[in-house]
Amino acid sequence: MNTAAVEQFEASRNRLASLAYRLLGSAADAEDTVQDAYLRWQAADQEYVEVPEAWLTKIVTNLALDRLRSAQLRRERAVGAWMPEPLLDGDPMLGPADTVEQRESVTLAVLMLMERLSPVERAVYVLREAFAYSHAEIAEILEITESASQQHVHRARRRITAERNSRDIDRASARRIVEAFVDAASSGRTEQLVALLTDDATGVSDGALGLAETLIRYSTPQRLAAAVRTGLKSSAAKRRLAGGSPSIHAGVVNGCPAMLVTLDDRVLGVTILEIRDDKIAGVRGIAAPYRLDRLTAEWQRREHDVPLIESW
Repeated sequence: MNTAAVEQFEASRNRLASLAYRLLGSAADAEDTVQDAYLRWQAADQEYVEVPEAWLTKIVTNLALDRLRSAQLRRERAVGAWMPEPLLDGDPMLGPADTVEQRESVTLAVLMLMERLSPVERAVYVLREAFAYSHAEIAEILEITESASQQHVHRARRRITAERNSRDIDRASARRIVEAFVDAASSGRTEQLVALLTDDATGVSDGALGLAETLIRYSTPQRLAAAVRTGLKSSAAKRRLAGGSPSIHAGVVNGCPAMLVTLDDRVLGVTILEIRDDKIAGVRGIAAPYRLDRLTAEWQRREHDVPLIESW
């Protein structure tokens, strides 16, 4: 493959990775999908590819759909232990963020809601909402009719819009929210933490060090608050498991305020807060190392704000 063809692909790599991430909810799977697309591009007779961007978009979309439809992936997601991989604000894999729809499409809440869609509905929703493809273009990519594309996106919007939470968060706002959350969780008074939550707040976690066989769910604000208080309570046993005394930082992850627990520049865990009406409507705790690989790599490349807690 000549240099121009390689450069053409590399110029599209971040956009393709962002598309694959939205479709799969996994940074690792997105990277593998883009690499598979590169191999297809390598083998293609590029002289006959009229619009490389459209060709690559179609290849990545259909490779991602093949992954979503695979029996192995369906089994992994069906057992109740699957959760999207979190990405740190500014990660190029998050992709376009100019519109509300683009920003919402990478929140963990929407990525989880998209699990309820069929693979084709998910693809149509992402291509339309996050990348602004026309229905004619989507029909060509997925080899469906324009009317089918319109029907799929209508159904997807109806399912997702009814449940999503939305609020744009900058770093300063995120720090204030996380600071209040950490202060309340550390106060020893569950009611102080419950006061920050909506009446229907829920939580989900992959357990201490990400070792839970299935996701742990908290169905009421009281249960969620109690779990958060227990999780943030420092102890010698927890420090031994962590390998030292971690720091706690505020950040933005998948467009939401987040608490990051770090040690020696490694991210040991992240707690993502979903905001609705200036209160916390959802809490997602992620600690499995394989879910944090890319986030940790991005974290290590950044300058960090002063931690909320220097040594936990």
